[in-house]
Amino acid sequence: MTIKVYNTLSHKEEEFTPQNKNEVSMYVCGVTPYDEVHLGHARAYVVFDIIKRHLQNRGYCVKHIQNFTDVDDKIIKKAAENGVAPSEISQKYIDDYFAQMEKLNISKAAEYPRVTKMIPEITGFVKTLIDKGFAYEIDGDVYFSVEKFKDYGKLSKRNLADMRSGARVEVNEEKANAFDFALWKKTKENEPEESSWDSPWGKGRPGWHIECSVMSSKLLGDTIDIHGGGQDLIFPHHENEIAQSEAATGKQFVKYWIHNGFVTINKEKMSKSLNNFFTLREIFEKYDPRVVRYYLLTQHYKSPLDFSDEGLNAAKNALQGLDDAYLRLAAAVKESSDNISDADLKDLKEKFLKALDDDFNSEKALARLHEIKHLILNELFKSDAERLAQLKKLFEETAEKSLGIILPKENVSDKELQDMLTQRNAARAAKNWPEADRLRKTIDEKGYKIADNKDGSSVLVKKI
Repeated sequence: MTIKVYNTLSHKEEEFTPQNKNEVSMYVCGVTPYDEVHLGHARAYVVFDIIKRHLQNRGYCVKHIQNFTDVDDKIIKKAAENGVAPSEISQKYIDDYFAQMEKLNISKAAEYPRVTKMIPEITGFVKTLIDKGFAYEIDGDVYFSVEKFKDYGKLSKRNLADMRSGARVEVNEEKANAFDFALWKKTKENEPEESSWDSPWGKGRPGWHIECSVMSSKLLGDTIDIHGGGQDLIFPHHENEIAQSEAATGKQFVKYWIHNGFVTINKEKMSKSLNNFFTLREIFEKYDPRVVRYYLLTQHYKSPLDFSDEGLNAAKNALQGLDDAYLRLAAAVKESSDNISDADLKDLKEKFLKALDDDFNSEKALARLHEIKHLILNELFKSDAERLAQLKKLFEETAEKSLGIILPKENVSDKELQDMLTQRNAARAAKNWPEADRLRKTIDEKGYKIADNKDGSSVLVKKI
């Protein structure tokens, strides 16, 4: 078994070999909680959820850390606009993050460190950079000197000299270099007390980039296996993380950098100014979160993903087909097999896993899942119970365990609906087609469809 990973640092696919044989450390940049989570967040966290699930399925123990940047200019500004403390704003949107991610079936990280809880570690890290000559203080602000780090630009493939010649960087005469970035920011006038901490350089708060370097090293060590986020973080955030982390420790910061592609809305960049900026809460009012998750899996994670009603409706129809097949199978065989022993089913499962071995290709994995669906529909009324139980196990392991697609409940508990289904089956047996059609329509209006099997049985399937 070989897993291939596209490494942004090398710009090529590499064989995945973690530092410790069966353990993987993974750090994913989290949200700045000043507003509700949106589509861009959804894509990133579904991508890294698939990566984690697949590594676990391949036998690795994954320690996954994801932070919250809970002190920031935007949080402070929103708090002032609302007349509340910054911590109230950050907590509100942290709660929103967890609520929406639960709907998307994103598995939890091992820990969610917050910047405000790691100030001593951050000031200690900044002091190390000053002591080693990579950073300097000016009137309470501390900056990282990019010229002192010889490999600056190696992730984004940007040359500092070229950047200078074409730069449109706001000039700050205090800084030694226009591209030097803040490690510690002194408290500004009228900023709230709770967003300011004592430090060797006076009252202030951390810069953005230093936070992730400190939180990742504190919880995962100086060198981590996987670090990732959206492509928009490659520069400057991840570039700056590399510089300050490797300057401080003298060690490689990250083995494999993984970045997911952008999300567009009807082929336009998502933007509040274009009025096409949608929060997950707004999208879930129109589309089932299961449909959104499925749609986010339909493209390879590196590719841009265009979010459109047309695409979502196609995903909805595809997912409905998977639901239909699973519920028909569940009606035919109640229990899943303990293991998959039939050679062809083991082979199909391995092909599914190999699709994900290929740089976590969820698009190919979905194609294999639909092969399993067609096999189920083919064998439903000609295979024995043990074979069907193995198919059920295979479907659950691929759809739910690997891809995180929550499968529908096998039984509809609503007695009224079940009674109507029984009455319709009786009407069909009596060839009372008008009554059978009337009951089908009534069930449809209640949000369910009927899947009629060849053997005369029927299954209720909730419409997505």
